[in-house]
Amino acid sequence: MWKLNESILGGDGEGREGFLDDESEGLCSLSPMQRIYAFAGCLVAGLVCMILSLVVFAKPIKFAVLFTLGNVFAVGSTAFLLGPGQQIRMMFDPVRVYASAIYIGCVVIALICALWIHNKILTILAIVGELCALIWYSLSYIPFARRMVSELMVRLCDTEL
Repeated sequence: MWKLNESILGGDGEGREGFLDDESEGLCSLSPMQRIYAFAGCLVAGLVCMILSLVVFAKPIKFAVLFTLGNVFAVGSTAFLLGPGQQIRMMFDPVRVYASAIYIGCVVIALICALWIHNKILTILAIVGELCALIWYSLSYIPFARRMVSELMVRLCDTEL
């Protein structure tokens, strides 16, 4: 437990930058515990928005807005732990740059289709793309997960017997 506490609060004695250092990007001078509370609050708000979006699933426009807002809250919640600069650097790391760009593009397209165009089919397609990109982005943080999912999809979708 001590090692976990040291890695979260940055209390190791090696002098490297910790996970929640007090100087990580000057997050309005929040203490490490306040950052954890802000992370949890933002994550819960995102989950609540996503769950509420299921209630209005029959109305694709409202669903898209709530679901997209929930996704943005959930992904953005880690900025409280890492700092916004580190979050952006990690999102646009060469390993995740395509998934991040597709995710951000699908978020923008879903909101445009829902709020300005009012096209339900395009909105649902953008939401599906957003969800797929978010899953692919999340898999990039798990070692070998993308390769495993790719190989599984090739085996499941292979037409040769």
